[in-house]
Amino acid sequence: MDERAALRLLAADLPGAGDDAAVVDDLVVTTDMLHETTDFPAGTTRYTAGWRAVGASLSDVAAMGASATCAVAAYAAVELDETELGDFVRGARDVCEAVGAEYVGGDLDTHQEFTTATTAIGRTDDPVRRSGAAPGDLLCVTGELGRSAAAVRLFEADETDRANDLFRFTPRVAAGVALRGSATAMMDSSDGLARSVHQLAEASDCGFELDFDALPVHDAVAEAATDSADRRDLAAFFGEDFELVFTLPESALDAAREATDVPLTVVGNAVEESESAEAVVADGEVVPDRGYTHGGDE
Repeated sequence: MDERAALRLLAADLPGAGDDAAVVDDLVVTTDMLHETTDFPAGTTRYTAGWRAVGASLSDVAAMGASATCAVAAYAAVELDETELGDFVRGARDVCEAVGAEYVGGDLDTHQEFTTATTAIGRTDDPVRRSGAAPGDLLCVTGELGRSAAAVRLFEADETDRANDLFRFTPRVAAGVALRGSATAMMDSSDGLARSVHQLAEASDCGFELDFDALPVHDAVAEAATDSADRRDLAAFFGEDFELVFTLPESALDAAREATDVPLTVVGNAVEESESAEAVVADGEVVPDRGYTHGGDE
């Protein structure tokens, strides 16, 4: 059973689950677990690991349109090395500082492989959920796609300095807050653009028409990709970019662009759901529900 199947199994008992983070009154809470063998390629520094792990949870806060308050992390490794631990905490503190949050500690343990579990807390009294998209809304993304995919290729090529630079990202907390008044549905792209759009379609009971040619692809992808098809796959299906994927009315687009501190790109639009049609299509072809899945294949 993979992560998504497990979540569906638990849905009946956890009716409040299903978004990037839980909301209790105006408190936004989210948690993530990452492991060395599945989430940190060989050559990932502990500084990058601390930044990326805590950043992943802060990205979930951003996806709810919430401001980020603080984060904690549980850190476990085969042995507690002073330098590695210090670097991890430094990365965690720096990514929190980048979004106006505070890193306030966590827990330590030993384990058979480097593993970290992070929790981030934010606040909003008007969260943006995945379920508000409606036919006619534009489908948009922040920033650029494929950054993490290019980093993994560079790790494989032993270009670790550049790979670590690409593997660190700034969670889109400021953009999420700016979009809160106009976005009708929103999530982050940790599972990949295509899978995120499928999840928005399922939550909002609508379909989507995606424009692959419009995708904002990071420059590093062109160097990492083997051909144009590989370039599209790295941008659309690989995941772990932690950009925001959201919908909004066309009339709100210009104001949203002016309000956010990162580029917004229109990559498609929401359409009526049809029992006879696939949820997500591009150029008349079905877009597979494929992306990153914990505990299973793509």
